Amino acid sequence: MTANLKVLASVFKLRIGVFCALAAIAGALVTKGAVPETSQVVAVAVAVLLSAAAAGAFNHYWERDIDPKMNRTRNRPFVTGQFTAGPLWPLGLLALTVAAVALAAFAANAWAALHVFLGAFVYGIVYTVWLKRRTAWNIVIGGLSGSFAVLAGAAVAVPTLSPESLILALILFLWTPPHFWSLATALKDDYAAAGIPMLPVVKPESETNWIILANTVALVASSLLPALFGAGPLYVGAALAGGLWFLYKSVLLVMRPGRSAAMGNFFASLIQLVLLLTAVMVEPLLAG
Repeated sequence: MTANLKVLASVFKLRIGVFCALAAIAGALVTKGAVPETSQVVAVAVAVLLSAAAAGAFNHYWERDIDPKMNRTRNRPFVTGQFTAGPLWPLGLLALTVAAVALAAFAANAWAALHVFLGAFVYGIVYTVWLKRRTAWNIVIGGLSGSFAVLAGAAVAVPTLSPESLILALILFLWTPPHFWSLATALKDDYAAAGIPMLPVVKPESETNWIILANTVALVASSLLPALFGAGPLYVGAALAGGLWFLYKSVLLVMRPGRSAAMGNFFASLIQLVLLLTAVMVEPLLAG
């Protein structure tokens, strides 16, 4: 039973889905003065989780032809035959996406539903089908998926959106490339074997690392913008702590390139995101 649950969690990429749901909750709480209904926030977060899970599973389904070429993905269920890639899979995942969008519309409003749909569409179709095998810009544009998770939650509090929610969406957009490029740098042989033009595959390692550092600088700068719109000391402290650590690891990646430094930068990006989202969600509670 436990093994089956782990397989399902991996196919539906529930870890990514949970991060997207947390981003949605943060989006609902980031606007100063807005007090969204708890039930609406929870419902939209669940909708984001379900839509992200559907998009993640479709990613597994679509890439079953190239997954055997990568050490990281060669044991995925669609590759091993544990799951049969029949037509019921895309139909079922489409139904799950429709249910998620309907839940957001019913619990909140049409804007939240639209953002839930766009998040799944960007990851499942724009990134997975249209861009991933064609251009190194794949993850840059695909990163909009996380931004739409933020906007879905924000639409619960302020349907027309606010500067705070748009800045948080920008932060998620800028966070994704250096986060994923760091992982892709460590796994560039896998991506090269599968013919996927990730940035570390098509650019020299030194150039890739400088691009990662430049993106991290832009990300950290943007993460401090909420201070201009009333973000409190908890958020500012979290942004500085996580941002400076991510910057430090990005500088190390430039100075001492290699797989170890790339993975260190990857994990630093996760620490930064967790600190930022936690601060956004906790600060309103501390303010009463």
